[in-house]
Amino acid sequence: MLLLMTTLAERFELVRENITLAAGRAGRSPGEVTMVAVSKTHPAESIREAADETGQELFGESRVQEALVKIPALPGRLRWHFIGHLQSNKIRKALPHFELFHGIDTSAIAREMDRIAGEMGLFPRVLLEVNVSGEGSKHGFSPEQLEREMDELLALPRLHVEGFMTMAPLSAEKEHSRPYFARLRELRDHLSDRAGVPLERLSMGMSGDYEIAVEEGATLVRVGSALFGGR
Repeated sequence: MLLLMTTLAERFELVRENITLAAGRAGRSPGEVTMVAVSKTHPAESIREAADETGQELFGESRVQEALVKIPALPGRLRWHFIGHLQSNKIRKALPHFELFHGIDTSAIAREMDRIAGEMGLFPRVLLEVNVSGEGSKHGFSPEQLEREMDELLALPRLHVEGFMTMAPLSAEKEHSRPYFARLRELRDHLSDRAGVPLERLSMGMSGDYEIAVEEGATLVRVGSALFGGR
């Protein structure tokens, strides 16, 4: 009902206000948190409307072929993050169009992206996806695997590893997400200290739990249905 009773601009403003409040509860500055408006499956017209009416410039896509149709049709000022599972055969097409890849989920994909980026003269910025919950349905490194492979990943010459991404298990209660977000933050702190690199970015939290994610240290929240409605 909320989506039917509010405008697109009002929904964007509400989410931004909630991020500000959540940051305040955690003693953080709202400026530390960036909202990625998840536009996957929504047409270019809806993205243009959101950009024009709300000033939003950062959008998230998860399907390379869909994004390659929409991106050229939209203003060049818009910025794009790839937030889905990236297949190896789509890396070459995706690399020029996204400023950050949230879901690098295996060492094999990381090495292949590094190789292709070398051929293309690019230096991709990436986040490593961590399956904190251990669910078999989710992609990503296990925390133990990341412990073993982190040094190798940081040594790849083309990839800029800036932090981590995770997804909490689906739940009707947003508080159920908190331990998973806290675990990712703790893992980041540990690996950052060990490697001596900042790893500042944490992408966690979606429409149902982004406020909890902000309270637990998210620097990027991926919000879709709370802004655009269901798909």
